[in-house]
Amino acid sequence: MMDMHTIQLKVKNSAYDKLLKLLSSFSKDEIEVLPNTKRFQKDQSYLLEELNEIESGNATFVSQNEFEERLNHIVERHEDHL
Repeated sequence: MMDMHTIQLKVKNSAYDKLLKLLSSFSKDEIEVLPNTKRFQKDQSYLLEELNEIESGNATFVSQNEFEERLNHIVERHEDHL
């Protein structure tokens, strides 16, 4: 995927439909309309922090086997509640 820029716009109601029509004329590879929610912004910030940690070499990784063991342990602890 190529690098893309993210912009934030305030659009009057009278121009909103026209803008969406214009944006929809581009392919999804060129322009992607993103939801503007607090959750999206929070998730984006979290993922950028995680990426920075990985790229800086400070991230801790687990093997597939270790992950499965941890997951099985969690399931065993909670299977009576299912």
